[in-house]
Order: sequence, then C-alpha cells, then structure tokens
Amino acid sequence: MTGAHVGLEQYLVVSALLFSLGLLGVIARRNLLVIYMSLELMLNAANLALVACSSFHHNLAGQVLVFFIITVAAAEVAVGLALIVALYRLRPTTHVEDLTSLKL
Repeated sequence: MTGAHVGLEQYLVVSALLFSLGLLGVIARRNLLVIYMSLELMLNAANLALVACSSFHHNLAGQVLVFFIITVAAAEVAVGLALIVALYRLRPTTHVEDLTSLKL
C-alpha cells in the first residue's frame, strides 16, 4: 500500500470545519474566554486554508503572509487577555450577559 496523498480539498474541508466550529463557539457560548478561544480557532482555520492554497500552487507568498498573521495574532492575544483581565477585575465574571453595561 502506498502513502495516501492529501489533496487541497481535504485541507479546505478541515479548515471549513474548524472555522464552523469556531463560529458556533462565538454564537452559542456566553463565556468571554470561550468566545475568545473560538475567535482564535477561526483565525487558525483561515491560516490553514491560506497555507494549503499556497502549498498547492507552489507559492511561498501565502506561507510568508501566515507567518506575519501569526505574529500579529500573538500581539492580539496579549492585548485581548489583558482586556479580559481588566474586565474581570472590574466585574468578577466572565459571562457576556453580565458585561452588557460597562458603567460602574
């Protein structure tokens, strides 16, 4: 038996499933941390699709772009978690319903 070839379609299907799972997490969940993790899952699904298309077309431009996206995402994680910690100190809850009004 020879090695199975994984085509572009399989990568795009996995990427679409990951993106759908992240979208479901953003829509259905009410915990701020879970929503944030779901957004990161959606970003990584888009990165997977970009790398798969770049690799399929034998072009490194997409992979270089993903490198910069991951770099920006790392800074986004730091800022996002800092905001979540600041909100948690203001009101000790991570449920979105409790944070609808940011008045003191």
